[in-house]
Amino acid sequence: MRDYLKGQTVSERAIDTTSSASSLLLLLLLLPGNTLSRASRDSSAEETVSAVMSLLSIVLPVAGLCFLISSTIGSESSVAYPVTCVTRGADLSEDKLLVLCPADCTQWRVSVFGTGVYASISSICGAAIHRGLLGPSGGPVTVHKQQGRRNYVSSYANTIHSQSLSHWTSSFSLTRPNNVPLELTSDTSTTSLPAAAPPAKKAVKKPSVKKALTGGNKDCQVDIALVVDSSNNIGRRRFNLQKHFVTRLVTMLKVGQTGPHIGLIQAGDSPRTEFLLSNYTQPKEMLFAIKELLFLGGETNTGKAITHAARTFFSQENGARRGHPRVIIVLIDGWPSDNLEQAATLARESGINVFLVSVAKPAPEELNMVPDKDFMKKAVCKDNGFFNYMIPSWFSTTKHIKALTQRFCSQDNMLCSKTCYNSVNIGFLIDGSSSVGHPNFQLVLDFLAGIVSSFDVSDMGARAGAVQFTYDQRLEFGLYDHKNKEDTINAVRRIAYMSGGTATGEAIRYCTRNLFKRMGPGRNFLIVVTDGQSYDDVRQPAVEAHKEDITIYSVGVAWAPIDDLKAIASEPKDAHTYFSREFSGLAEFISPVVRGICRDFTEKN
Repeated sequence: MRDYLKGQTVSERAIDTTSSASSLLLLLLLLPGNTLSRASRDSSAEETVSAVMSLLSIVLPVAGLCFLISSTIGSESSVAYPVTCVTRGADLSEDKLLVLCPADCTQWRVSVFGTGVYASISSICGAAIHRGLLGPSGGPVTVHKQQGRRNYVSSYANTIHSQSLSHWTSSFSLTRPNNVPLELTSDTSTTSLPAAAPPAKKAVKKPSVKKALTGGNKDCQVDIALVVDSSNNIGRRRFNLQKHFVTRLVTMLKVGQTGPHIGLIQAGDSPRTEFLLSNYTQPKEMLFAIKELLFLGGETNTGKAITHAARTFFSQENGARRGHPRVIIVLIDGWPSDNLEQAATLARESGINVFLVSVAKPAPEELNMVPDKDFMKKAVCKDNGFFNYMIPSWFSTTKHIKALTQRFCSQDNMLCSKTCYNSVNIGFLIDGSSSVGHPNFQLVLDFLAGIVSSFDVSDMGARAGAVQFTYDQRLEFGLYDHKNKEDTINAVRRIAYMSGGTATGEAIRYCTRNLFKRMGPGRNFLIVVTDGQSYDDVRQPAVEAHKEDITIYSVGVAWAPIDDLKAIASEPKDAHTYFSREFSGLAEFISPVVRGICRDFTEKN
């Protein structure tokens, strides 16, 4: 009975219910001794009508009750099950299910694979928006599970960029529901039920949805690009041992939404990205993807793979999270075919911590075949013993997993993670004109020393340089002259006062051409400190500096014109312009300027 009713539409059930009521009325008419029969034989027409109405008062409530019961039984599948923006097709156990997507899923970083038919690891709500079935306000959509397939096609639609996928084990498609459930609209029913005993409520089974993983190891919030060896050097047998090692490592790291995110690249003749940081948030799916890796063969071009990861892997479009340490873990069997030093330098300058795990180091008789015997020292973030790790054989990797996991999650030791405090180049342009005077000039130097002390100045960290100007310019020290904070502060305090006129515009042009090198976005900052009117134009030199991606903070004192200060400063002008009537007020600007530099750096990186 239940299965039959579930296969009917509401109108079909209504027809069946009406038919049942008619049949019941006919049965009552034919029963011997029924009220209507006696009335038709023994009474007048008026009494007959009265008897018919009496029967209808019994039949119609019963028919209505039957219809309500049939509607309740058949409407179980129309209860929309609420899901999140990141719930995937694989998280549902039903073959067909009506789900309710929340609003603003376009603001989430959802992963979608395919077009029309989507791999089951895709976000349901993301796929519905991509398909055009839902808008930003969310709503109901029906999910139909399908078999897996090959060649899921990438496309861009409705602000969602779906990705391609070579194959997956299961799929789903989406349709709009024919009848939007009442609870999803603002309509309400005022129909009164018959005055009869209410039917017992039938227990409706709640759709079974696997709990989406939102956790992970919260003490290991890093983004990891895992570079595995897929060269002829490792061979197929050891490649499978490597896959087993990687699955154990991923399990120990505890991948999750609020834990580590991992993507994987195979190194062979050319690097091949197998999956990105945002593709898997559940270990089960990631372990399956690792199991499905196919051996490539070819040369051990690890340097190419590191370069590929550093340039493309950690963009926000590919799932990199802002403010999280970025790590490349390189697994290598033996030695690389190409040079790693240049690739490692690029990674360091991009704020990426490179770990090198070498398995089965070259035997003594093989050393003459190794192009660079110091490749382990040159490849890592820093040659301090923390970023490189030796394992004697693929058969003994298991006992090293815990130690490696602790290193990969030790954020305090991620020396190459780029932040504003260890990544920026700060130039000081100092007014040495006669109007400043010796006592005030010392207050200026105190201000600049306070800014330097806020940053991690080192050969791998932040750098500082200084130029003093009057009518002429004098390079006090360059960005690469001092390799630690203490030496840089001492260099600032040793600057001798020049005295002379004021040509700020030409001094800005001098810094653009001589102090800075072209770096990544948001790395170069110039702090201009002046106390008066410039004798030359400041606007055009400032525009030239801005075009070279130099962010300028203008700090004026005493008689410095506000209009000139704002002409020099970067946009937004008010956030990059400071003014004090007294030189003693400069100390109050140290913290705001440092915060501003970090804000600018974060916005561009």
